[in-house]
Amino acid sequence: MSDVTEQGAVEGGGRRARGEGRGAAARRASRTGGGPGPSLPYIQRKIREYEVLDEEGLQLIERNADIVLEEIGIEFRDDAEALELWKAAGADVRGQRVHFPKGLCRELLKTAPSNFTWHARNPERNAHIGGKATVFAPVYGPPFVRDLDGNRRYATIEDFRNFVKLAYMAPSMHSSGGTVCEPVDIPVNKRHLDMVYSHIRYSDKPFMGSVTAPERAEDTIAMAKIVFGDDFVENNTVTLNLINANSPMVFDETMVGALKVYARHNQACVLSPFILSGAMSPVTVAGTLTQILAEVLAGASFTQLIRKGAPVLFGTFAASISMQSGAPTFGTPEPSLVSYGAAQLARRLGLPFRTGGSLCGSKVPDAQAAHESSNTLNMTLLAGTNFVLHAAGWLEGGLVSSYEKFMIDQDQLGMMQKMAEGVDLSENAQALDAIREVGPGSHYLGCAHTQANFQTAFYRSPLADNNSFEQWEIEGEKRIEQRANALARSWLEHYEAPYLDPAIDEALKEYIAKRKDSMPDAFT
Repeated sequence: MSDVTEQGAVEGGGRRARGEGRGAAARRASRTGGGPGPSLPYIQRKIREYEVLDEEGLQLIERNADIVLEEIGIEFRDDAEALELWKAAGADVRGQRVHFPKGLCRELLKTAPSNFTWHARNPERNAHIGGKATVFAPVYGPPFVRDLDGNRRYATIEDFRNFVKLAYMAPSMHSSGGTVCEPVDIPVNKRHLDMVYSHIRYSDKPFMGSVTAPERAEDTIAMAKIVFGDDFVENNTVTLNLINANSPMVFDETMVGALKVYARHNQACVLSPFILSGAMSPVTVAGTLTQILAEVLAGASFTQLIRKGAPVLFGTFAASISMQSGAPTFGTPEPSLVSYGAAQLARRLGLPFRTGGSLCGSKVPDAQAAHESSNTLNMTLLAGTNFVLHAAGWLEGGLVSSYEKFMIDQDQLGMMQKMAEGVDLSENAQALDAIREVGPGSHYLGCAHTQANFQTAFYRSPLADNNSFEQWEIEGEKRIEQRANALARSWLEHYEAPYLDPAIDEALKEYIAKRKDSMPDAFT
């Protein structure tokens, strides 16, 4: 690792991708946000956050969370070091359950940054986390894919690479994500190496690390240091890492172990209670918010016991369940209220916030998928979310990564990017010259202002069909899923990998080979 300098790693990884200036196609992409070409920068929201709780309500939730932390406690299971650290910090540790004096967690969190840069190997792709920034990342975790031939099957490493490539090409996707699907054709104990390598090799956007075991987190750090250099990783954030609470009110040894690795190396942890209200939290919005806040306070403050100043996000994944079948439901009002409220609580703590995405329970990218996803995505933007996981590709309650759904969702992300710009009040946008020119009773189609602005006036979807019925019929009566299928195939056909320094690539491959040779295959 040490023979690749920090400067060489960053400069080599930062060269522009071949084919980035694709002439007319690139210009169309920059106008519409819909095609492969130059990435759009992370969102800097110019619209206000939507808030559902007043000061009295926020204080009520905070008071109740303090009661949960002090009287009920949070379990840190099977991790003696964590329990000793909490005891030394002044908590009341009884067995594996930690009871927190009022104010302890908030005091610890005073050293956590409210904003930080998430570095990509290409500095032009760096993303800001916190404040008015919003960063989109793809679907995370599904074991299945719905492929371009219409099959629902277990995911492979080739699918994983394809989703990384699509995320790299999607202009409004700001990160290549993490476990975009679970490649089950590789042994469980080795697949993380191929996954992290795929993010580095096939994209130059910022990526997420492995959290399924502490040693896999260590591998992520080692590979990141090959790319960025040891000192750069120790002093900058190059990975975001999803640490789920095992709700209700438990952190298990796997999650705590991964958290400790990443926090020690100054890498960001996204502390996210995984909530299905009615199963993992109370059925009410207020009760769920109370539990979420308690779990986040305990987990997020623990990062500061590991390393003061380590970046940490207030995260939540909130869904409700069908009280008839027990299945998770998405796009419904109650989880949206939870996310809005959690965003307010995060801002009061001064922590960046993660929630939302394009979530749905539908089995295919149909009308149900569309309205559930749009309900979730709109809420995500309006809540003021800083990091959005599952922004594209999610299907079947998170069991499936869908190529077609990914393409439909990334189109919606382009719309969200436009929405976040707010209202332009420049002289050109006021359009008084156009109003004067046209006058009463005419139209604006041919006026000078329209002619000067028509290319950038409105978001132009690459997937929506707005032609006449006759034209749609002539072109084959294609549904949006079919158009998304064709677009995904086209993107993958025209994909060109971003530059990666050959010395870095070789060092990564050598590290992976050595690690794989050091252990037998394991499939559980």
